[in-house]
Amino acid sequence: MTTSMSKAAVSAALPSQVTLANAGRTLVELKQALSLQTGPVVMLDAASLSVFDSSAVAVLLELRRLLRAEGKTLQVSHWPRRLESLMGLYGVNELLAP
Repeated sequence: MTTSMSKAAVSAALPSQVTLANAGRTLVELKQALSLQTGPVVMLDAASLSVFDSSAVAVLLELRRLLRAEGKTLQVSHWPRRLESLMGLYGVNELLAP
């Protein structure tokens, strides 16, 4: 996972795998990386995300909830098509729309 900072937006990259086995660790790492940032918009690049299950959706929803509580907005770029389909299946695509 990588992060970079600018005044307008904070960006981070999701790891290549987010499954039940590493979802907790991934969430902790993202929260830690982003807690140091002050920008109002948090950008997550999902381009490298290739192995995932419904835990990826849960991580993104929890991250969105935590950021909204801080007055920040989560935006995810480079959605894998299968992740978009999974979000639609769970009915949360409007919460995390690409």
